[in-house]
Amino acid sequence: MALHQPLPQKTERVQIGATALPGVLALPNRCVGLVVFVHGSGSSRNSPRNQFVAQVMHSYGLGTLLMDLLSEPEAMDRRKVFDIDLLGARVMQTLQWLRARKGFERLPVGLFGASTGAAAALVAAAQKPAQVNALVSRGGRPDLADSYLASVRVPTLLIVGGQDHDVLELNRRALDALSCPKKLEIVPGATHLFEEPGALDIAASLAGHWFEHHLTSADAQLAFKAST
Repeated sequence: MALHQPLPQKTERVQIGATALPGVLALPNRCVGLVVFVHGSGSSRNSPRNQFVAQVMHSYGLGTLLMDLLSEPEAMDRRKVFDIDLLGARVMQTLQWLRARKGFERLPVGLFGASTGAAAALVAAAQKPAQVNALVSRGGRPDLADSYLASVRVPTLLIVGGQDHDVLELNRRALDALSCPKKLEIVPGATHLFEEPGALDIAASLAGHWFEHHLTSADAQLAFKAST
């Protein structure tokens, strides 16, 4: 995992929705889109892995929102940790919160989901297609959103480690179920958490390219000036 030098940006700690979910919103000086991180169980907005990928997104001119989908008490309840409909609803609340912020109404938005978070991102994309422009799943569990896959319309990239055999098979099945613009990328030698040398760098670069292409080709073409 190579270190990326952070670009000049504006960073704001935020609270989202009625449950005041904590998040960190970071915007490069010239921002062409925003990526909302939807992490899986056992991770958080403070994860070094998520923060590394966020820095890579900044290098592509993309803002990032790292947030937790559950409050601290909720995160102690394993039923809620794996309640994909609840997590998907929290992602949709976040999208609504973003669109209500001045200057963010037309900013293209992508969802970056990992593990169970990828399922929540797919649920949100299926139900709020007008608010999502692209989606990337890293080591995701799309099978947990199986009933929603056929309704996903946004360009979707599935990134899986070549040694993550069970999850790779689940993603291959999901790829067949998706009817949107789609692609499966396999990172050779990587396991579920992409902990092998260089594996997360490759995954982050694949995600950055995908978002850069699909967010800048969305209807909001003009660069967004970070003024908040």
